[in-house]
Amino acid sequence: MAEADNIGTTGGALAGLRVVDASRVLAGPFCGQILGDHGADVIKIESPEGDECRGFGPPFVDGASAYFRAVNRNKRSMVLDMNREADREVFWRFVATADVLIENFKASTLKTWGIADPASITERFPSLIHCRITGFGDDGPLGRLPGYDAAVQAMAGLISINGEAGGNPVRLGVPVVDLTTGMNAAMAVLLALNARHRTGRGQLADVSLYDCAVSVAHPFLANFLASGVTPKPTGNGHPNIVPYDVYQTATCPLFVAVANDRLFGRLCEALGIGDLAADERFATNRQRVNHRDALNAALSKAFAAVDGESFGKQLLARNVPAAPILTIAEVAQAPHTAHRQMVVKKDDYVGPGIPIKLMGTPASVRTGPPALGSLKATGEDVESIWTE
Repeated sequence: MAEADNIGTTGGALAGLRVVDASRVLAGPFCGQILGDHGADVIKIESPEGDECRGFGPPFVDGASAYFRAVNRNKRSMVLDMNREADREVFWRFVATADVLIENFKASTLKTWGIADPASITERFPSLIHCRITGFGDDGPLGRLPGYDAAVQAMAGLISINGEAGGNPVRLGVPVVDLTTGMNAAMAVLLALNARHRTGRGQLADVSLYDCAVSVAHPFLANFLASGVTPKPTGNGHPNIVPYDVYQTATCPLFVAVANDRLFGRLCEALGIGDLAADERFATNRQRVNHRDALNAALSKAFAAVDGESFGKQLLARNVPAAPILTIAEVAQAPHTAHRQMVVKKDDYVGPGIPIKLMGTPASVRTGPPALGSLKATGEDVESIWTE
């Protein structure tokens, strides 16, 4: 576990950037945390009840869920009751002094505040980068509908291709839609900031869960567009590459991913079935895909006779991708996880590490997640809040 003080300085690539994070739950807060990790000053706006994911537990730490704590570090919290006009005025004063606004308000909510078109916010604040996160966008057949990770997984086809062949469709265990949307939102902010350097103007960044989910339906969507054949679940197998699957060894399951003919030859040699690589049914990936069942039967028999852990290391030594299936607990305690600082500790905060490692302006964990309303809005002077 890495001490956060050893993960860079407080400078960061985005030092000096002011971000109002008025989003809640996962996609928006994850975007805000990415910006905060890299030095941005992020003020999280919460309702008097707080972001509901503070209660997504157990487990809880200091009254807040581990879920909340994982995506809200490096922020300060301010409570504003947006149903009150006075608090909305405070909110807009903060937006006026910010570089970035992240929000996932319902369009109907914005309308009650007198904002008929979300794009008008950047007309009011010309230099603002307005990152708007929605379920399906604000127009179109599904526009303005609420978005939830699992529902969007279903509507974007992701659940339909996940699970065992012939079995029931299965939700992806990781909230991949929300997390992908959060990463795309952070990228959208950075793209818009770069454009502002050139034009001097901000813009609306429209990021929807649906778009992000459809964009990661790879290679299944591409396969359908090319063939017209509706993809089906393939379990641990790959629709385009064979062998690419989990094989049961004498001791443990082993995932093997062989992406070219040369690696297939090395795999067969290591298994003592080198003649299989010369079989015309398996000589190329195209042929292996066409004869998937016959090949997997031969490989399964060979794998059943080897020690999984030691054989996996032998394959890696031959540059053949292979890996045992680890639990989350094993990953959290793995030496390489510690080496890459992917579990970090700062005072009483422990959480996932920072995957983007910049050498010149490294990211840092400066503060843990904020207590609800740790900042207090006073009077007209929002500048003092930013600088305190």
